Amino acid sequence: MSSRQQLIAGAGLICLSTYFNLAHADGLIDLKAALARLQGQTPLKALVEAKTWNRQGEGKEAEETHGLASVSVEETPRGLQVLYSKDMLAKLESEERQKEADKKAKTPTLSALNEVNSSSLRPMISAAGGLSRSLEKANFKSEKMDAYNGKPARLLSFDLSMDKLGEKERKYMKKFDGQIHVWIASDGTPLASKTSQVVSGRAFVVISFEMKSEEEWVYATVGDRLVALKKESKNSGSGMGEKGEGKVTKTLQLQTL
Repeated sequence: MSSRQQLIAGAGLICLSTYFNLAHADGLIDLKAALARLQGQTPLKALVEAKTWNRQGEGKEAEETHGLASVSVEETPRGLQVLYSKDMLAKLESEERQKEADKKAKTPTLSALNEVNSSSLRPMISAAGGLSRSLEKANFKSEKMDAYNGKPARLLSFDLSMDKLGEKERKYMKKFDGQIHVWIASDGTPLASKTSQVVSGRAFVVISFEMKSEEEWVYATVGDRLVALKKESKNSGSGMGEKGEGKVTKTLQLQTL
C-alpha cells in the first residue's frame, strides 16, 4: 500500500471512529433530553395489578407466601387518587379476620398491599424521575444498535459504581457489581430498562451475606408523561444460615378518563 493509500485509509478510520463516538454521545444526550421532557403532568387513569411471591428457607422447612392485589389510579390537576374496589376491601377485611384467628392463614391480598399504595405506584405513573435518579448513580459505558419488540432500538449500557452509593449503603459492602441497560427509540424515548446488582459483604465481623436483585421495566408515553406498563423485580439473599428469594410483578393498564 502506498503512502497516499495509507493516509487515506488512516483518515477513513479516524472519521469512522469519530462517527461512532459522536453516535454514542448522541444516545446519552437523547435519553437525557427525553427524560427531561417526559416529566409532565398529563392526566392519567389506569388499573394496576400486583403479584408477589416470597420464599424463606430451604427444602421442607421453606415457607412461601403469594400475594395479589389491584387498584385503580387517577392523577389529575386535583391530585393523585388510589381507589380500592369494594371487592378488594372485602377481601382485606376477610383476610385480617383470618390472620387474627390463625397466624399461618394465607392472606394474598394483605401480602401484596404494600405494592399498590401511593408511594409504590408513583414510580410507575411518573417513571422519568426514577430512571433519571438511577442513572445519576451510574457511569455511561457503551451504546450499540439493537432491537426491542422486533423494532430497531439503541441499547445504552451503564455501570453502577459503589462510590456513588451512600455511606450507609457502603458500610458493610466488600463486593459490589451492578449494571443498567436502557433501550431507547430513535428520539431517545425509553422503551425498556434492566438493572442488575450483586452485593456481598460482612456485618458485625462474623456475619457474611450476599444479595442479588434484578428489575425489568417496560415503558410507554401518555402525552408528556413517561409511565411503566410493567415492572418486574426479583431478589435473593443469604446470610446467618438463612436463604430467601422473592418476585414482584406489577402491570399497568391504561384507561380512558
